[in-house]
Amino acid sequence: MAERLANSEANRKRIQYIEQCFGNSGEPLLVPGRVLVGEGVLTKLCRKKPKPRQFFLLNDVLVYGNVVINKKKYNRQKILHLENVRIQSHHDIGELKNGWQIFSPSKSFVVFAATATEKTEWMAHINKCVQDLLTKSGKTPSLETCPVWIPDSEANACMICNTPFTILNRRHHCRKCGKVVCDDCSKQRWSFPQQAKQPQRVCDNCFKELESSTHAANSMSRVPQNDSDDSDDSDEDDELPTSNDDEAQFYDGRRN
Repeated sequence: MAERLANSEANRKRIQYIEQCFGNSGEPLLVPGRVLVGEGVLTKLCRKKPKPRQFFLLNDVLVYGNVVINKKKYNRQKILHLENVRIQSHHDIGELKNGWQIFSPSKSFVVFAATATEKTEWMAHINKCVQDLLTKSGKTPSLETCPVWIPDSEANACMICNTPFTILNRRHHCRKCGKVVCDDCSKQRWSFPQQAKQPQRVCDNCFKELESSTHAANSMSRVPQNDSDDSDDSDEDDELPTSNDDEAQFYDGRRN
């Protein structure tokens, strides 16, 4: 199925159109053998609150971004390579239902579909793409994944010292465990090459674990605090209206 779709004019035009929608802000997506498996809007559990994001599942990568104009323009493109992606179902959070977690070495997060059927189809298609990719390449998926960040709303106080957060005592996220912590409990930095080029903030507990781990010492390195980068999750910045009412589309012949 993938080979037939890869050589089809319809598949080429779909991927070209996605490239155009991201414009110069996105990476080229049209490469030999690449197939657009499905697309749709999912609600991503972001740091401050849930937000709709446009997702595109291709046979080797998962691409997503912010919606500027629905089905016409996207920005802040993110790409996850499927050979290192794994997923698992997630419990409902209030009105947010039909969710699952996406884990990868560079970024991990929770998304929610509009219906249980869409959740089932998204998860089935992602798992099939991952399995087909690993079978074809013979590679072993990475066991190291980025943590899913705990939302700000779930922590009124530092999850290490229990000091309440205020306007002055701001929330920060540990890049190793994803906990919400205060500045005093997360002054150390550590290099995670899969997550970012710059050294990242880690909490005191994780720093002690990393420093004492022989494996971590061989694959990661501590850096001076003043060389660090503590930028927030970059897809938090835009507050653009969109909707996830549109039904997801899949192009494997079972639907659409």
